[in-house]
Amino acid sequence: MTRTTRILLKTLTWIACLAPLASIGWQAVTGTIGADPTASIASTTGLAAIWLLAATLAITPVRRLVPALNWLVQFRRLTGLFVFFYATLHMLTYVALYSGFDVTTMLDDVTKRRFILAGAATWLLLLPLAATSTQWAIRKLGGKRWNLLHKLIYVAALTALAHYWWKVKPGVLSPAPFTAVLVVLLAARLLSLRFKKQRA
Repeated sequence: MTRTTRILLKTLTWIACLAPLASIGWQAVTGTIGADPTASIASTTGLAAIWLLAATLAITPVRRLVPALNWLVQFRRLTGLFVFFYATLHMLTYVALYSGFDVTTMLDDVTKRRFILAGAATWLLLLPLAATSTQWAIRKLGGKRWNLLHKLIYVAALTALAHYWWKVKPGVLSPAPFTAVLVVLLAARLLSLRFKKQRA
């Protein structure tokens, strides 16, 4: 891949990743954000986080299935950091707009509302991944420990899925597409590990 192509693809990736945030800003400016702006912001940031999480998880199996797409690995860290970015905005929407920075309210919600607990767990799992996303962190931790730590992304995907299902009302199936994608990605990961063991 040429340098020009790489820059172009990274620019397009940045544009795609920032599109949900731009959408929120545009809706706020034009007054089309809806009757409940807080709910709109929470929904947009939450959906952006989980679908970027799915895209990040998809990079490795796609590379293995199609070796010609091996260059996708160059975008995994970028999409992963955007996952944390939107997850943080999603969390701040709750902390600032729903709870008003009231610690008592937040603690009460964590103990009584399981989707809040799952959401908090997801953010806490993503935090060390974002914090160790630099080359310096990889050198300090060592490749083996770094790879082991970053397996937490699969746990974060499961807690995000739980957060999504527990958040919607019974009978609402909006989390189903993300669930199906995640099941396929996790199955691909397990099959890949099994194939490696058989080859070894």
